[in-house]
Amino acid sequence: MAKLVHDDVLDGALDIIRNNANVMVACSAQPTTRAEAVTTYALADVAMASGDFTKANGDTSGRKLTVGAKSGVTVDTSGSANHVALCDGTRLLYVTTCTTQALTSGNTVAFPAWDIEIADPS
Repeated sequence: MAKLVHDDVLDGALDIIRNNANVMVACSAQPTTRAEAVTTYALADVAMASGDFTKANGDTSGRKLTVGAKSGVTVDTSGSANHVALCDGTRLLYVTTCTTQALTSGNTVAFPAWDIEIADPS
């Protein structure tokens, strides 16, 4: 039997991130709480707004949310970034890995655009 999900269902999950994430953080380890993301493992952070996100059809199926690129972000703490977190005022909303990059306090870092994708059921 075939499986189906309406785009609105997948968009609902992506809308939670788009409508609430107000900070993107480069982290030195995988955070499991907002406090870890914005304090314990935080190396650099940048403010986010709903306009920084774009919804579209997924690359293969389903739906995706493209997180817009941010450049010239000040590095607050030296370390090796290997995760990126999206948070709102109280929650850790999404965490992903990134290519490990050594960051030095006082320098700047660029976050390239990246996608959060939810595939159709199979």
